[in-house]
Amino acid sequence: MTATSTAKRVYRFAQGAADGNAEMRALLGGKGANLAQMCLIGLPVPPGFTITTEVCGFYEHHDHSYPDGLGREVDRALEDIGRRAHTRFGDKSAPLLVSVRSGAAVSMPGMMDTILNLGLNDDTVESLAAQTQDRRFAYDCYRRLIEMYGDVVLGIDHALFEDALEHYKNRHDFADDGEFAGQDWEAVIALYQTIIAQQRDGETFPQDVHEQLWG
Repeated sequence: MTATSTAKRVYRFAQGAADGNAEMRALLGGKGANLAQMCLIGLPVPPGFTITTEVCGFYEHHDHSYPDGLGREVDRALEDIGRRAHTRFGDKSAPLLVSVRSGAAVSMPGMMDTILNLGLNDDTVESLAAQTQDRRFAYDCYRRLIEMYGDVVLGIDHALFEDALEHYKNRHDFADDGEFAGQDWEAVIALYQTIIAQQRDGETFPQDVHEQLWG
């Protein structure tokens, strides 16, 4: 991380309070500005934060580096979300899961990326299964994260994951995803991990949740 600045780069939002508002589309993007406004008028929005468009500009113009201090701001925002949700990002017993969504000052349908269930790994997925008492649900969430992360972050062709899933269905004579049990999704996850390793010279899906987030 490079460059020192006192500029605010992380704008938090939660029901009833927000750092930003609907007039700040240029800085927060349309999605971030609207989420902030929804919070201000009292709608039940889950807590979160928006990293400003200025950070994106800095990243693009400074050799893909971040402004000094951004990491600390993000860590504090994550801690605030955790306090509100009564859990902590990376907690192995009651993990905080987050969605990461891109945004822009102008609407760009079909161009924005989303990653759901970030914070799941080989340990926290077991906690999610225990919390929900639904192993199938937990491992389905995990395989979706790996698939989205492989596509959006690691640049792996999404069709490779889709093909692996279809082949698994065919081998087990499944008509649709609803027939999968927890152990089936575990097997699909192993296939996805193999795809990542093959496409990324032995690299695997990151188990460190902070590495996932910064990726």
